[in-house]
Amino acid sequence: MQLLVLVYTLTAVSLAVPAQEKRVHHQPKLSDHVHDDAHGFQYDHEAFLGKEEAKTFDQLTPEESQERLAKIVDRIDTNKDGFIDHSELHWWIKHRQRSYIQENVNKHWSDYDKNKDGMIAWEEYKNTTYGYYLGEDFDDVEDKSTYRTMLSRDERRFKVADRNHDGIATREEFTAFLHPEEYDYMKDVVVQETVEDIDKNGDGKVDMQEYIGDMYSEEDGESEPDWVQTERKHFSEFRDFNKDGFLDKDEVAQWVLPGEVDHADNEAKHLIHETDTDKDEKITKKEILANWNMFVGSQATNYGEDLTKRHDEL
Repeated sequence: MQLLVLVYTLTAVSLAVPAQEKRVHHQPKLSDHVHDDAHGFQYDHEAFLGKEEAKTFDQLTPEESQERLAKIVDRIDTNKDGFIDHSELHWWIKHRQRSYIQENVNKHWSDYDKNKDGMIAWEEYKNTTYGYYLGEDFDDVEDKSTYRTMLSRDERRFKVADRNHDGIATREEFTAFLHPEEYDYMKDVVVQETVEDIDKNGDGKVDMQEYIGDMYSEEDGESEPDWVQTERKHFSEFRDFNKDGFLDKDEVAQWVLPGEVDHADNEAKHLIHETDTDKDEKITKKEILANWNMFVGSQATNYGEDLTKRHDEL
């Protein structure tokens, strides 16, 4: 189990700080469909429900999907005032957008929560992941220093994710630990780890050689591919803003965490605009259900009871 956990940890780290061509962290798409309401609401369905849940709703009758939609509306209305405002709808869409991350965390939660108290202490994570590899029985392994470095890096990341600094991670904090690129308050960690991965001479900056060396190793007699030349140009003309020949942490942040359009924000505004009949900039359950086809409208009515009978509520 410890080895499997370590493999997972390495995978999680690699997802947070991927190889060069994948280092830039883009927001996951709300949907693979084109957002064109004139030809259907598939984009809105996936944005509102999440991609996997939208497939399930496609199997429901209109009556069933409306009934489930009503329950979802109750969940979105967090302050229970009978209205869904932009902030509540925006949070919900972001929540569904991140559902794949939550599913990943849930899958591995029991590996770390050894005492089953619904939280993960740093000691639980450290002992589960590194206990064997840092013990005396592992002294003769050459990579022991590598594991110590990984431990130090994980501890630093855990402490940043642990917002109240009690040494214990809630599920949300542990999600931030495993997927720091998804949280604004973890962005400095993402940048720091990226610099450490690429900065071979330890000066805290990334020079041209390190930048190129992170994605391309020249073989004897091999001519440099055109794409490498393009990357050299990108480094000089676009990444190195102050033209000092290096990428500092701010420049690395601009590179790996580019500012992007908030698609969840835009979708929340779109759904409210299309369903807010009295134009008070918030929508009621009645207004949502009157436009159920935009939110969850099913495309099938008789795919078999076995597809929906035991499906858990969102």
